[in-house]
Amino acid sequence: MTQRMKHTLLALTLTFAATPAFAQDTTTTGTDTGTTQTTTNNDNDNDGFDWGWLGLLGLLGLAGLRRQEPPREVHLGGPTDGPRR
Repeated sequence: MTQRMKHTLLALTLTFAATPAFAQDTTTTGTDTGTTQTTTNNDNDNDGFDWGWLGLLGLLGLAGLRRQEPPREVHLGGPTDGPRR
C-alpha cells in the first residue's frame, strides 16, 4: 500500500468517524389531534440533608493533601576566605 493510499484511507476514516448518527426522528408529518400527558417527578429523596455541604467539606479535606513547599534554608553570615583577623 502506498503512502498516498494510507493518507487517503486515514482521512476518510476520520471524516466518517466524526459524523453524528441520528437513531430516531421525532418529527411528525400531519395533524396530531391526540393529547400528550407529561408527568414530572419532583421527589427529592434526600430526607432534608443538603449534600452540597458534604461535598464542600470533602473538598476542604482534600485541600490538606496538596503539594507542600520545601522548607527554606536561611544561612546567616557571609562567605569567608579563611580565618578572620
